Amino acid sequence: MARRRKTYHHGNLRRALLDGALRLVEDQGAEALTLRAAARRAGVSQAAPYRHFADKQALLAAVAEEGFRALTAAMRRAAAAQAAGALARFRALGLAYVEFASTHPAHFRVMFGREVADRSAYPPLQAAALETFGLLVEAVAECQRAGFVRAGDPEALALSAWSTVHGLSALLVDGQLEALSEKGADVLAQGVTETLFLGLGPR
Repeated sequence: MARRRKTYHHGNLRRALLDGALRLVEDQGAEALTLRAAARRAGVSQAAPYRHFADKQALLAAVAEEGFRALTAAMRRAAAAQAAGALARFRALGLAYVEFASTHPAHFRVMFGREVADRSAYPPLQAAALETFGLLVEAVAECQRAGFVRAGDPEALALSAWSTVHGLSALLVDGQLEALSEKGADVLAQGVTETLFLGLGPR
């Protein structure tokens, strides 16, 4: 009980629950997550999670929102570090996406899991996800203006780019590329993004 009181009185209850949820997802998958299980991992009472989350889906939505905001920040940093032009910044976004998925697999699984697929029920989560996608749309539009990407709806082209990079990320997170693992996620991402941009180039 001393540990439970310490966690709550220090004002870390919400953070402790998010961390507990992430550990559960990493160890057992999102299906195993319940508010009670998260409370046990956080070292608090079974009733404590209801101070912050109405149910399991609300907890998962908070985890997903946190993941999207962290991903957006990582992508912004990666793009800002590129002074070589629009195409380099666009590629940096894709590489940052793969790196985030590889280093935050539990977040990634929740962000794109079925449990919170209907983001409209959680406006902050929906806004965070749209902001991430908006970075890709802006980057496509910038590359179009620079002549690196063919004309067309930037949202549709961004969706194609996202699908490609997300597919690689999901394969890495799920351990489906063990035969290529010696190359490293960064090398695989470099190859995929290079092929992607060749495909998006002017005809």
